[in-house]
Amino acid sequence: MTPTRRHFLAASAAAATTVTAVTAAPPPESHFRKRQGTKFACNVEMWFSKEKDFLKRLEGAAALGFPGVEIWPYEGKDVAAVADTCERLKLTIAQFTAWGFKPGMNDPKNKRKVVDKIGEACEVAKKWKCGMMCVVAGDDIPGVSQEKMHDTVIETLKAAAPVAEKAGVMLILEPMNIRVDHKGHCLYGSAPALKIVKAVGSKAVKINWDLYHMHITEGDLCGHLREGFAADAIGYVQLADHPGRHEPGTGEINYTRVFKELKKLKYAGWVGCECTPETDEATAAKAVFAADEW
Repeated sequence: MTPTRRHFLAASAAAATTVTAVTAAPPPESHFRKRQGTKFACNVEMWFSKEKDFLKRLEGAAALGFPGVEIWPYEGKDVAAVADTCERLKLTIAQFTAWGFKPGMNDPKNKRKVVDKIGEACEVAKKWKCGMMCVVAGDDIPGVSQEKMHDTVIETLKAAAPVAEKAGVMLILEPMNIRVDHKGHCLYGSAPALKIVKAVGSKAVKINWDLYHMHITEGDLCGHLREGFAADAIGYVQLADHPGRHEPGTGEINYTRVFKELKKLKYAGWVGCECTPETDEATAAKAVFAADEW
């Protein structure tokens, strides 16, 4: 009999003490990996944040039954050790950050730096067997219009796209929100992100569609998702509830409704859990998977 979500929830409760000690070995065949529901990737930068040993964070994610993880910068991490650990734990690295907030991709003087960095990051992606890398547009530049900054992002991504295409990696551009978390960022909301991706015109450049940021910026999550999929512009999806940026069920977003919509839209990709557990990781994981129950 194929284990159900209900089996997973029971297993998570039993594994709570194991998760507290993230060094404990995960079950070789977790219930979650056998589920037919949404593929969730645990953000091991926000989850297990008190654990200083990054490799133990990966162990914690596996112990909870996550089949995948997402990582922020690769710089400062032991790339080979992360690769070996994920291989041992049968974890997929769903995506990691190739280009962050600073220096801004929206500044023409950084174009060459971005392209070179994407090339370097593609080598990491190969070692990590990872098919997606997040890129960030950058914060506002004093005296420069948003339209001009977005034009620069387009030109920079056009230059970087062939590098990603050759490596078989997708660059996922992430719009933020400026009401709560990223005041002064130059890219927020789905409309300008869709415009940028369309202008770049590469299958290797799509949107990191963070539902948390989209909810705060524009609402109507399901309606905007339909527009994004109609444009074939969504490469990856992330979640967090609002307010608080915790797991589903702690705020005002009806994630069960959103997951139903994603299924209706035939999205079979990863959903990154880029949120901070409100109390503990085991409880947060149960809430994530419970929201996918209907």
